[in-house]
Amino acid sequence: MVLTLLFALVIVEHVYHEGLSMPPFDCDFLIVGSGFGGSVSALRLTEKGHKVLVVEMGRRWTPENLPTTNWKLNRYLWKPKLGLRGFFNIRFFRHVIVLHGNAVGGGSITYACTMLVPPDTVWDHGTWAGLEDWKRVMPRHYATAKRMMGVVTNPIMGPADLKLKEMAEAAGVGDTFYPTDVSIFFGKDGQKPGDPCPDPYFQGEGPERQGCIACGGCMVGCRHNAKNTLDKNYLYLAEKKGARVLAETKVVDVRPLNGKPDGSDGYEVFTQSSLAMFRGPGQRFTTRGVVFAGSSLGTQELLFRLKQGGSLPKISDQLGNRVHTNAESLIAVRYPGSAEDMSKGIAIGSGIYIDANTHIEATRYPRGSDALGPLLTLLTHGRPGPTRIFTWLGTLGRQLLTSPWRTLRAIQPFGSAKETLILLCMQAMDGHLNMRLKRPWYWPFTKVLTTGGGDIPTNIPAANRFAAMGASVTGGVPCTTITEVLFNIPMTAHCIGGAGIADTPEHGVIDRYNRIFGYKDLYVCDGSVVSANLGVNPALTIAALTERAMEHVPPKRAEVATDPS
Repeated sequence: MVLTLLFALVIVEHVYHEGLSMPPFDCDFLIVGSGFGGSVSALRLTEKGHKVLVVEMGRRWTPENLPTTNWKLNRYLWKPKLGLRGFFNIRFFRHVIVLHGNAVGGGSITYACTMLVPPDTVWDHGTWAGLEDWKRVMPRHYATAKRMMGVVTNPIMGPADLKLKEMAEAAGVGDTFYPTDVSIFFGKDGQKPGDPCPDPYFQGEGPERQGCIACGGCMVGCRHNAKNTLDKNYLYLAEKKGARVLAETKVVDVRPLNGKPDGSDGYEVFTQSSLAMFRGPGQRFTTRGVVFAGSSLGTQELLFRLKQGGSLPKISDQLGNRVHTNAESLIAVRYPGSAEDMSKGIAIGSGIYIDANTHIEATRYPRGSDALGPLLTLLTHGRPGPTRIFTWLGTLGRQLLTSPWRTLRAIQPFGSAKETLILLCMQAMDGHLNMRLKRPWYWPFTKVLTTGGGDIPTNIPAANRFAAMGASVTGGVPCTTITEVLFNIPMTAHCIGGAGIADTPEHGVIDRYNRIFGYKDLYVCDGSVVSANLGVNPALTIAALTERAMEHVPPKRAEVATDPS
């Protein structure tokens, strides 16, 4: 008996000095979400010797099961309780409509592939200003993310890109025109588009690829194995090194273990099927740390539930504050009956700056993917608000009287992908919303995310003037989204912020190493950490910020002795 007790004491002492868990955790880090933050985290933590579990709400997609068109709503839209189990989600709020992705690989499955570095001025604004020499530190992490994502300059100028160039020259800003930097494999020299190629990026460790065929289908999911989605680089390599991905699963609770309020003994995480109509039996995992990477909306909603439900009550009251939308506006020019195919090329092939703060990109969907066409209507000037509806009705009436057939062709959805140049306008200007989790007046039975604060711009006059001028020069019909006109609500594909980086919990939710204030080994690594309007697609910035955060997480064997603070 004495020998047994001595042996047990020796084991306990060894465990204590080695910094290991007893009993062992199911994983060292559980990552909530597999987008640009989650996939980067999975690879870097796995490389450091940690056992990683990635919990992803969406499905795993392959070229074989992706939809051939976005009219296949059951495989395109994500509304599982309605039987829609795709990868593209639309969420409606009082102040904004948010477009985002749900899939293994996160938004990379449906995003437009653009990987742009924002202007240096973004680091001078927001709660992260002054916490780091960002302008010196971040270029290295941007370079790493670019290499991992296979970022190159787009070599394909489709008809839509040439139209944008023509418009820019007519507006006197032709010198700002540029082909976008994108994460797409265009094939090797001497290869034809669509030809297979052994892994071109990771010395044979990655999957086989095929060169882009310029079908414009990036945002409906690339069925031709050319788009560099996260399941072909970061996440692919992480799984190859031992990370496990649990798809179609939703995290519903995270609690500190053993009554330690700061999580110093680890956490228990509870999950449910994300496809179930009703909440049923789920799974429980124990983990030393958690990385929240479920997108800005997903992470905010989960953290709100954990804070209000008492699981993680010390989360900062700043949660949900300063949510940015990149000050976006979707406008378009349609060419009814045109022989030119605007869908040819890549999803976003080029861009321009019409002024120092206003950025416009040429955007397209593949031919036949017209499901979002009903959202477009004739471009309407005037002040946002109820009076703009009458302006729109007057514009529509005049156009129907003067050119009825052309007007009807311009506003009906069928053929819109082939005939439409979408102009995605973004501004790197201050302005934000606040989000809260509460019971809406129209449905008091459950809490949902809601928006508050002042209205964000639904009408960017400079962009509208550019679209009207561009349509006149190129022979098209200028358009805008019907939600902007009727409801004074803009759309954004780039919802960021809400769990911002700051110096203290009185100013933000996480510290400069992406750690949640008040807890040990809880990180946030997704769009919610971004503390200023970027004015460009945030994917590359999210990946780069996560690269930086993961660099400061100690390797498994050295984790007790090392602390970046």
